[in-house]
Amino acid sequence: MYQIGDLIHYGNTGVCCVQEITTRTLPGVNKKQLFYVLKPLYQECTISSPVDNQKVFTRPIITKDEANRLIDNIPHIKVEVFNSRVLRELSAHYESAFASHNCEDLIKLTMSIYTKKKLLEQQKRKFGAVDERYMKRGEDMLFGELAAALKITREQVPDYIQVL
Repeated sequence: MYQIGDLIHYGNTGVCCVQEITTRTLPGVNKKQLFYVLKPLYQECTISSPVDNQKVFTRPIITKDEANRLIDNIPHIKVEVFNSRVLRELSAHYESAFASHNCEDLIKLTMSIYTKKKLLEQQKRKFGAVDERYMKRGEDMLFGELAAALKITREQVPDYIQVL
């Protein structure tokens, strides 16, 4: 069970802070249930989630050491660009990286889409909206967790990666 003040990765929302643990009685159920009250770090909302929620993936965010190891490993990552004219296949491929909830998979995803963008620019071809959307989403999720782990702002993450 998480504690108040813990930073966790919550589903597709990203990094959230556990602000409160409360007991609620749900309508139609005569049983009290524990809930986390979560505050996403990069969104203006509050999330209420049952402590025993099996439907939404949660985990503690990575540590500062894990973040630095991931960043140090970036130059050694082999990038494979995924191409498909079928948008459903492209989306399914990208969604699989998000489904793992793994920072290394997000690094590979964003690097592969960024490489694809550069290749298309060199060929004077248009970068697709699906690719653009997933690259932005991947960067948001990845940079959000790295920023929280490293205790820097999300905007500082690209420069931090470049320096190392």
